[in-house]
Amino acid sequence: MAASGNVLIRVYRFYRDGFREMSSLGRTLWIVILIKLFIMFFVLKLFFFPDAMGHLETEQQKSEYVMDQLLNINR
Repeated sequence: MAASGNVLIRVYRFYRDGFREMSSLGRTLWIVILIKLFIMFFVLKLFFFPDAMGHLETEQQKSEYVMDQLLNINR
């Protein structure tokens, strides 16, 4: 465990030091990446992926709903 812990510490220190020494361009690019990820995972999910099974309470009801939806695709 000590060897893997040592590797994890070295990896952590590598990224920590890299982010500390990053230029202003690199920080700006990371901010753009984080904003894009926020838009992709939170904003788009709210508008384009509604909770279709929110009204179902049990796992049995959810599985029956999914099965019915899959079987109705071919009709």
